[in-house]
Amino acid sequence: MTADRILSWTPKAVVFDCDGTLMDTERHWVEARRLVLREYGVTPDEEFSERAKGIHYTDCGRLLAETAGRPELADKMTDQLLESFRSLVAEDPVTSPGAAALVALVHEFAPLAVASNCPRDVVETCLDTAGLLLYFDHVVVPGEGMRPKPHPDVYLAAARATGTDPAACLAVEDSLVGVQSAVRAGMRVVGVGPRPDEESLALTDLWVDTLEDPRLLAWGESRPPIPEGRAAARVVPPRDAPAGGPTRPRGASPGAGGA
Repeated sequence: MTADRILSWTPKAVVFDCDGTLMDTERHWVEARRLVLREYGVTPDEEFSERAKGIHYTDCGRLLAETAGRPELADKMTDQLLESFRSLVAEDPVTSPGAAALVALVHEFAPLAVASNCPRDVVETCLDTAGLLLYFDHVVVPGEGMRPKPHPDVYLAAARATGTDPAACLAVEDSLVGVQSAVRAGMRVVGVGPRPDEESLALTDLWVDTLEDPRLLAWGESRPPIPEGRAAARVVPPRDAPAGGPTRPRGASPGAGGA
């Protein structure tokens, strides 16, 4: 890893993954997959869990169907997966440790976007519930010819949406699939999570156990703020914005930056 490529650098834009990065929802995906497979008499093993992490939900539906020996039910199992996941998130929406503080810091010096493999309504609902959605200028998800991670499409679209060269963007990711997507888009990458695999470690510039890592927070605090003229076009939300705050990123339409 080359941590100095991050800690001595000010990106022109920062693009966050949502699941497992900003929101502690990976456990909800794990449970949703388990619940769907249980209906077909299957218990997921560790190999299945690794294959499923970070992939697009339609690909996960196909994987569930193959694992259950019912490939013809891929569409049905995808719908079951999303229904279970939405229910679990609604019951327990939790931000990842350090996510709120880091987003508020980074918002001071760079435009922010989200690039996710999840449906747009899931991403926006999660972030809005957590009081984070108002910090983001764009939410980008696959669709309309935009391929999911690990393809680079969502990260390239996020860079375009912020008017930034991908090489000047920082991506923040928690899965190998997401790291591959960001690297293929040409971005520098911070990885986050307690148990990174070797390939993810090799591809990222800096890996932290959580977004509460003191190095990352000190980096965010030390970056120069957005110039005054540029800041005038951006509404800075209060640091203590309530969870029930604005439901749309600043100046963005419902489809801003996405598919």
